[in-house]
Amino acid sequence: MSKLLTIREAANLLGVSPQTIRRWEREGKGIVCQRTPGKQRRYDVSLLRPQRRLIKQQNRPTLAYARVSSHDQKEDLLRQEKMLEMFCSSNGWTFEILSDLGSGMNYHKKGLRKLLQKILNEDIGRLVLTHKDRLLRFGAELIFALCEERGIEVVLINQGSESTFEEELAADVLEIITVFSARLYGSRSRKNKKLIQNLSEAVLDAQQSSKATN
Repeated sequence: MSKLLTIREAANLLGVSPQTIRRWEREGKGIVCQRTPGKQRRYDVSLLRPQRRLIKQQNRPTLAYARVSSHDQKEDLLRQEKMLEMFCSSNGWTFEILSDLGSGMNYHKKGLRKLLQKILNEDIGRLVLTHKDRLLRFGAELIFALCEERGIEVVLINQGSESTFEEELAADVLEIITVFSARLYGSRSRKNKKLIQNLSEAVLDAQQSSKATN
């Protein structure tokens, strides 16, 4: 048999006042009480726990995340952060912005690790991104599934402006080769920079050819 709480105990559990409990009862907001023979209110603790989690979710802040792959994209990172700030502010959300400068295939970035910790601890109620691939090049769906499990809303500002399959594939291939060539030659070596430049030009030519044939 579940434990029954007084109205003050129920209010303490939910982090609200007894007056709020009474109002929620009247408004039919998921609070159900039992009455003792002396007409005193009693609340089933097992029925209050889902309400407690809902209240906690509603009070949790929003986390916005921005990322670019390299130092020469810092201006893009600033644009992402500004867009996230304006979007969250316009919705009246209390928010924090985390940002990373690193590959979308790097799972050890400082901002990403902090984001994952906040998701696991249920410290946030909403995750906002400008695009899905700003989170990770591969594996973003796993984090979105984790957010769903923790009751965290995911908002993609530019969800409708997706790249074509060819553009996404070219970007993925370039990202993979960039990572492995940096490991092989060193990220700042002249040989690595020349290789990446040639690859970027080849990818751009392929994309333009694909658009021309379509």
